[in-house]
Amino acid sequence: QLQASGGGLVQPGGSLKLSCTASGISLDYLAIGWFRQAPGNDREGVSYISNGDLSTYYADSVKGRFTISRDRDKNTVYLQMNSLKPEDTAVYSCATVASVPTRNPTFSTWYPTGAYWGQGTQVTVSS
Repeated sequence: QLQASGGGLVQPGGSLKLSCTASGISLDYLAIGWFRQAPGNDREGVSYISNGDLSTYYADSVKGRFTISRDRDKNTVYLQMNSLKPEDTAVYSCATVASVPTRNPTFSTWYPTGAYWGQGTQVTVSS
């Protein structure tokens, strides 16, 4: 099971740190991604972190503002979100991901495997 937490209400320009905590499974061997879905919009990928070399990938809309990381001891993946904008408002969830076989994975080569999806956490950016 995956559980996302850490959402809340924040003013534009503020920061939040989301956590994706695993129970019953080890994240050591799993690549994890953060996704978000705003009302009326399709779900979109935000950021991914691989399980091997811990490579990270970001959507263009969050690059330079968000940072994904993992703590193996806590079996948790984080998403640090800085300089938040109203358009970042959405329900954020985490899930296991994989990349299509390629020598040079990019943000667009990753996809949710469907094996594990965490319950989302609401992020609202508003003044």
